[in-house]
Amino acid sequence: MIWTAGFRTAVISPYEQIQFTEPRGFANQTVRQVLHMAGGGERLRVRLTNLYGRTPLTIAAATAATEHGQAVLTFNGAEKLTIPPGEEAAGDPVSLPVASGADLFLSLYLPEETGLATYSHQPMETAHIVGGNHVTSPALPEAEQVEARFYVSGVDVLTPDDTAIAVAFGDSWFEGVGSTVGANNRSVDVLNRRLKRGWVVNQGIAGNRLLRDEVGEHALARFDRDVLSIPGLTHVLVHFGINDLGLPGMSGESPVTSDALIEGFKTLAHRAHAADLKMLAATIGPFAGAIYPGISTPEGLAARREVNDWIRTTDTFDAVFDVARAVENPEAPDYIHPALDSGDGVHLNDKGAQAMANAVDPETLAL
Repeated sequence: MIWTAGFRTAVISPYEQIQFTEPRGFANQTVRQVLHMAGGGERLRVRLTNLYGRTPLTIAAATAATEHGQAVLTFNGAEKLTIPPGEEAAGDPVSLPVASGADLFLSLYLPEETGLATYSHQPMETAHIVGGNHVTSPALPEAEQVEARFYVSGVDVLTPDDTAIAVAFGDSWFEGVGSTVGANNRSVDVLNRRLKRGWVVNQGIAGNRLLRDEVGEHALARFDRDVLSIPGLTHVLVHFGINDLGLPGMSGESPVTSDALIEGFKTLAHRAHAADLKMLAATIGPFAGAIYPGISTPEGLAARREVNDWIRTTDTFDAVFDVARAVENPEAPDYIHPALDSGDGVHLNDKGAQAMANAVDPETLAL
């Protein structure tokens, strides 16, 4: 048996210049969060993070709850924990069964001023926030609701050694932007429902780039932490490029070339293969219909086509899943198909997320 990732959520700094959601902090409040488990087990341990905090983070009480009950979380035997700035912490193992595809409810009591929180900014899930310590309360009536996750980076589960574990490493098309909040219809969720064995944990960050920081550390910088740190990992699925090509038009940066993106993908694949991992690459999804200023440019769309032609024909990757073809409008391939568009021209709705997941051949994830 090994401890490995049953759930992951990639975090960002609240101090970045490019912000799609408003950062926040806490004081004398309980934060309850729903964590949709990719994989399950009879025992679990929760991973908390103060990676981008500027002051120590004190957690005075914490619980985890599943359909099988509730457990008080401890850290080195103590119910209270202080995480220094820039650090992370793993809780003690608890005997609390959780199934693949089930929800785990994590409650944290934050007694002191936290400063701005390390967080996952667009997870398509709602956190519930109330004053005081309510980590053991079965319900939180009149709680404030915020679409984000705070101070959590994952949940480990104890699983057989031969369990197939993969990670979806990418941008909003993995994190789930455009899908229904709380419905667990992200592309990664749909893919997990198709797999006969093993699972895929989600390390997508909306706005994330392959080559440049913001939103979040760029892929090459966070690869060790968000991918290589997962025990028993066998496969990596990647979807990057939209933000490399589109965000410069919003932020006034110099544009990224197709050659630079291709070299970045080669570097990522080399690092995966050096760690004995198989890499599955997605073609870059269409974004010509983006309603956000500066995202869609003729230069960026031309670069997308060039990179996608390379992804489809290169032997750099172990497999390719052609997301672009799966979700494009056949009459205008630079645009998302109207039936799959969330409404902003750059993100997928629930049906689009399903089409993205269906582009993956489950056999390419087999051991």
